[in-house]
Amino acid sequence: MNLAETGLLAAAGVAAGVVNAIAGGGSLISFPALLAVGYPAVSANVTNTVALWPGYIGGALGYREELSGQRARAITFSVTSVLGAVAGCLLLLITPEGVFHSLTPVLIAMASLLLAIQPWLKRRLSASERLTRRHHRTLLHAGLLFGGIYGAYFGAGLGVMLLGILSVFVHDRLQRVNAVRAVLSLVINTVAFVAFALFGPVRWYAVAVMAVASLVGGFAGARVARRLSPGILRGVIVTFGLGVALALALR
Repeated sequence: MNLAETGLLAAAGVAAGVVNAIAGGGSLISFPALLAVGYPAVSANVTNTVALWPGYIGGALGYREELSGQRARAITFSVTSVLGAVAGCLLLLITPEGVFHSLTPVLIAMASLLLAIQPWLKRRLSASERLTRRHHRTLLHAGLLFGGIYGAYFGAGLGVMLLGILSVFVHDRLQRVNAVRAVLSLVINTVAFVAFALFGPVRWYAVAVMAVASLVGGFAGARVARRLSPGILRGVIVTFGLGVALALALR
């Protein structure tokens, strides 16, 4: 790999870390970069997951203040997300990638629209007498389980999906909800990191370049997101999520 290709991977790692910290979908920057330098698709996919993992650490660390008082919530949600991530890793390792990739534009668009209508939907759910507390928890954990499966299998737009689910079912400020989203993204990608590092065709030179870059980008992205108002943050994430869905649909 020459200097230009190394620079491309480093720049893609920083950009992906920033985008993942703010909204999710950084894989749409880093994955094409890995393809551009000549890696096969499957190898690029698992290498991308391993390489971007440090960026999720940076994103979670950037939300330290917003995570205060949310330890129990984060742990409970993480357990469900881990179960989904394990299932997602198994699916990726035993089934053709194209089967699930064809569904990703629809899934990301749905998650983005869910976030867009979140204020209205939350009011309806809160006022509904038909949705008991038990049903509320069941729907929340079902969504997190699916998010874990999707995140470990492909992952583009995972942040959008998780934030859409959490913002409907968790009654808290968007910045605090986004902080939990950052933790769950880290947890899901940690499971995928371990599975693919052990069993996937990872290209470790690319990992070495992109991992450091994504860590820097993740920390910077979290600091940017913390300074956005809830309305602006929601608008940025919805817009980016729909852009991710369109980009995948046009591939």
